[in-house]
Amino acid sequence: MRPPPGWREEAERRVARGRRFDRLIPRLLLDSPVSLVGYWYGSAVGWIWGTLWSTGPIERRGELWVFRGMPRWTFPRGGVCAGGCFLTGDGVIDDRLLAHETVHRHQWRRYGFLMPVLYLLAGRDPLRNRFEIEAGLADGNYVPRR
Repeated sequence: MRPPPGWREEAERRVARGRRFDRLIPRLLLDSPVSLVGYWYGSAVGWIWGTLWSTGPIERRGELWVFRGMPRWTFPRGGVCAGGCFLTGDGVIDDRLLAHETVHRHQWRRYGFLMPVLYLLAGRDPLRNRFEIEAGLADGNYVPRR
């Protein structure tokens, strides 16, 4: 996938806009006991979904529980992070992809229940989605690695 010209500048604008928006979110909801409950909820959903559909190994990799061998229809793109769980198929999981998904885990911990809503509002295009940009587009295999 070759990104369009000017994607880096647009990505920087999206991240800056997202951080400005974060200032409008009540402190009680970010990096708090409330967001921790949301993170646990996301992790529970990830565990249940992963346990139901994983046909491969389930393993602890760094800060993540990785559920392999998921049917293609059970996750978007190359995988999905739900709380502390990474749900994916049979593709290669290297250290850079794990680093990308670990950033999503931290995002879940920061935003809790807000994470799925904010992610949806950020849009499906990874080059414009602040959460994918913050996690590293190259590490997430959205743009070519250098």
